[in-house]
Amino acid sequence: MKELVEAIRARGVGVGTDIVKVDMFLNHRLDTDLFVKMGQAFAQAFAADRPELVLTVEASGIAAALTTAMACGNLPVVFAKKSRTRNVTGDVYESRVFSFTHGVENHIRVSREYLPKGARVLIIDDFLANGEAAEGLCDIVRQAQATVVGIGICVEKSFQPGHQKLVDEGYHVVSLAKVKAISDGRLVVED
Repeated sequence: MKELVEAIRARGVGVGTDIVKVDMFLNHRLDTDLFVKMGQAFAQAFAADRPELVLTVEASGIAAALTTAMACGNLPVVFAKKSRTRNVTGDVYESRVFSFTHGVENHIRVSREYLPKGARVLIIDDFLANGEAAEGLCDIVRQAQATVVGIGICVEKSFQPGHQKLVDEGYHVVSLAKVKAISDGRLVVED
């Protein structure tokens, strides 16, 4: 997606050899116009898959999931919580996910009542590195006996194995931008 690629090139920063810092517009400060366009791009990419619900992980995936759901005709959005809360009790689907960015393992969970059996689920997330978050969400969808119709990623680190791993597992994966390398603090983005 041209606008996202341009934003990454203009305002993104590489930290070390593996951290993509785009918090100026994607996951700390949000460029709302860019998010609307990303939602439209995902809706177009997955229109033939006929999603009925959008699933993501808190917190950075929520904005992209919301704009995607709106562009898909105002679908419901469900986000997996990373921590136990007193208002999410009882029957939940749960999966373990290692966060590459934070270097910690999270137990993500979704109340069973929010993910109906047989639902056609579109997974949306802000980043794809090793594929852990997407695989955890796919695991939750399997537990619900629902179907993952696609996985949409805002920014993929194509120098890490996540994309190929998900494709090898049979998922339809669409990344709006692919960072192929970090060179001297600069993000090298595929056209």
